[in-house]
Amino acid sequence: MKKAMNLHTTFILILGIIYGCIGNTGQAMPNDTPPKIIFDTDMGPDYDDIGAIAMLHALADRGECEILATVSSDGHPMIAPTIEVYNRYYKRADLPVGNPLSGAPDFTADNNWNDLIVKEFAPELRNKKYPTAVSVYRQVLAAQVDNSVTIVTVGFTSNISDLLDSPSDEHSDLTGIELVKKKVKQWVAMAGGMPEGREFNVFQDVKASVNAFTKWPKPILFSGFEIGNKIFTGGEVAKLDKNSNPVARGYAFNLKTYTEEGETARPSWDQTTVLAAVRNPADYFYVNGPGKFIINHDGSNSWDPTVNAGHRFLTHKFPYRHIADIIEDLMSHEP
Repeated sequence: MKKAMNLHTTFILILGIIYGCIGNTGQAMPNDTPPKIIFDTDMGPDYDDIGAIAMLHALADRGECEILATVSSDGHPMIAPTIEVYNRYYKRADLPVGNPLSGAPDFTADNNWNDLIVKEFAPELRNKKYPTAVSVYRQVLAAQVDNSVTIVTVGFTSNISDLLDSPSDEHSDLTGIELVKKKVKQWVAMAGGMPEGREFNVFQDVKASVNAFTKWPKPILFSGFEIGNKIFTGGEVAKLDKNSNPVARGYAFNLKTYTEEGETARPSWDQTTVLAAVRNPADYFYVNGPGKFIINHDGSNSWDPTVNAGHRFLTHKFPYRHIADIIEDLMSHEP
């Protein structure tokens, strides 16, 4: 009798595991399925975005993730073309690229590196018209299996705010919040400072940040300013062929011109975010939480560990050079 009860219990447990891995569409979602990524970047005010998109394509080439779309949160006309330059270099010219709605931040770095990259590698993109990022989000999300998409933001929250506020359209009968609840697994964000701070990506479009972080209905993992700020990369990738490799060209140019005194490497704010989104973050960092990311109307933030809002954040585990070497290796990948 005891053996029969154990067999019955085992059967129930197996059924629970099977049903726990099935979404509303009835399609199984194995735990080892490579993450499906929508990459949302400002790709211009700073240049660690170059390293982040290079890493993402390298990881996709290794079969560790699938890139669904790449959108700009910065309205400057050279940002979306810059994103497409890198997509083309990594043989993914068909990836959707989107621009933010009007009202999003609209600027680039003083050295105009975006213009340089587009001019040298794809000048025909200078006048290309792109769809809105919200439209790209909605179309891509609607086509995915439930609870399967990881959104990675390494820029402003403008598109996330607009997505959450979006109504039903030709892509889906669901509102933005409903679509996120159904299709998104998690949001991994380069945002904020832990346990408190005031960070560029958050305060540059503070209205959008308040709206996005307040309304977001699924888990969020934060790679705060203090994480990438300690990890310096770019010196090695800048040594690659600058005539054929826009990643090498971007880093070589920016290391010399982004600051008046020049740099030998750059903090890796955006790269740590991609690493934590695609691979198991606990293999590289301590993952803290759950708790709640508190966003204030002046763009500052704090962390509340007493409330479980499904939010978590990274802290350092390894010496900085260890993580830098992993990032630099991925950034140096060539298609």
